[in-house]
Amino acid sequence: MARFIGPKARISRKFNEHIFGHCKQLTPARVEADGKVKHKQKNYQPGQHGKGRKKKVSPYAEQLKEKQKAKYIYGVLERQFRNTFERAARKKGVTGENLLQFLEARLDNTVYRLGIAPTRRSARQLVNHRHICVNGEIVNIPSYLLKPGDTIEVREKSKSLEVISDCVGAKNRKYSWLDWDFNLLTGKFLNYPSRDEVPENIKEQFIVELYSK
Repeated sequence: MARFIGPKARISRKFNEHIFGHCKQLTPARVEADGKVKHKQKNYQPGQHGKGRKKKVSPYAEQLKEKQKAKYIYGVLERQFRNTFERAARKKGVTGENLLQFLEARLDNTVYRLGIAPTRRSARQLVNHRHICVNGEIVNIPSYLLKPGDTIEVREKSKSLEVISDCVGAKNRKYSWLDWDFNLLTGKFLNYPSRDEVPENIKEQFIVELYSK
């Protein structure tokens, strides 16, 4: 399956966010009153010696940047991302919010949100290696879209895996659209999250404007 294998630290520095998990090249600067951590970026551009002047960013470049950031965060390549957007556009409601809901409903993302895996990339690997079941059946498709009421669980033979036990044993943030049973290693996708519940810093309206051209 196609996946991004490029320089992760460089991408994180480009967006000044921890796109692929914690990046050592982004150091915490301060914690704001709302609890958000502002990161201090290196004083030069990514790349060799940080050469080149900063250019004025056009509206198109801003829209493209938001699309790229969303793709990197959720680990989706262009064709799959566009298909997800077209599906969101056909659904009733706000297209940008629908897009984020479909991305959050992906099986690999849900495995990550439930705390079964430390990153989305490792969650994708667990799904590919047939360690995850949906409604009692093994599913090895990371892009599988969950529906409200679907049950996600760790396969019985995989519950003793160190990578899973170490992750579920740590303190994990709870999300209102997911339910998790620590003892049974079973979770439930309750509903699609609303926009204010999704913690990712994505300007989805820019993505809608980009694809609407």
